[in-house]
Amino acid sequence: MTATQETLKQTPLYNEHVALNARIVPFGGWEMPVQYEGILAEYEHTRKAVTLFDTCHMGEFLVHGGCRESGLDQIVTMSIADMPLKSCRYGMMLNDQGGVIDDLIVFREEKEKWFIVVNGATTAKDARHLRERLRQPEAFEDISASIGKIDVQGPLSREVLEKYAPGIGKLAYYTFDQFNLLGERVLISRTGYTGELGYEIYSSARTVGAIWRELLKNKEVNPAGLGARDVLRLEAGYSLYGHELNEDITPLEAGLDKSVDFTKDFIGKDALLTQRKEGLRRKITGFISDTRRAPRQDQRIYSRTGEAVGTVTSGTFSPFCQKGIGLGFVPLTCAQKGVTIYFAEDKNAAKITGKIFYQNDSLKKTTA
Repeated sequence: MTATQETLKQTPLYNEHVALNARIVPFGGWEMPVQYEGILAEYEHTRKAVTLFDTCHMGEFLVHGGCRESGLDQIVTMSIADMPLKSCRYGMMLNDQGGVIDDLIVFREEKEKWFIVVNGATTAKDARHLRERLRQPEAFEDISASIGKIDVQGPLSREVLEKYAPGIGKLAYYTFDQFNLLGERVLISRTGYTGELGYEIYSSARTVGAIWRELLKNKEVNPAGLGARDVLRLEAGYSLYGHELNEDITPLEAGLDKSVDFTKDFIGKDALLTQRKEGLRRKITGFISDTRRAPRQDQRIYSRTGEAVGTVTSGTFSPFCQKGIGLGFVPLTCAQKGVTIYFAEDKNAAKITGKIFYQNDSLKKTTA
């Protein structure tokens, strides 16, 4: 059933968004803020200072026990058995055909305790998959409803959070720890989805509103919505489930080979090995329009000769490039940098690039 206004869920921060006059839209079964002041203003503030994103809609699971004994290691594509405590890794869960059920991050909280963060729209599907595939399904726990999540992103995010969580500066990229924040013990990770220095705060759903309001008291901090988040993630070349990833797209096609560990067994491995042996027929690539016009999802991509060769998966106007940018699937023959392609029915010209469009970011300057 398609989510309607009556069936859409609300995050614990919904009333905060209403109070800030946010424009609310349906997103993955949730009522979410798409913008407050405006997408471009929120984008610029993230690149220069600090913004807060409501990500309470994301799903959170716990798996207890050894990762091999429970079967968790065989469900995810990346290596997790060798993860240091208080580190996290990005990867995927695949079906038997190698398609992506979801992309996720696994946190190693203790030697035999794993905290898993998944996409909000796929939380129920992911929970079913884990329960069905774990050798010890009793080790699985869905804690999504009890968790509140705020993303704190931007070059000044460390400076701001140091005032509330002293010692936050010790976190290296893709590590986390527990901190006392406004009287609560919360998990804070140095992760994010903007390409900037940033952190993600996991608190209780009950107290997330107080944290949101307190952080917004800082003059460097503004709220940002889904619109700015999409522009930021696209400039950074990050995949979005339902666009660059789904159950008919493999990690190899999506250019996420680094998150696949072929030295271990995992669901979908045989299909990926076959695909790698036979060669890819298509590949995700980035492209920049010759104009300010932004490509749109599902528009066709054409070759120089006018042949339809691919499909746009995501597109937007890039404030950094001052042109339209996009990601899309094309044959390998069209995936070389500098190749001219065309998108949309009236054949807007564009050049193939790498997936990453924004290079001058605080994340690279500060990654430990």
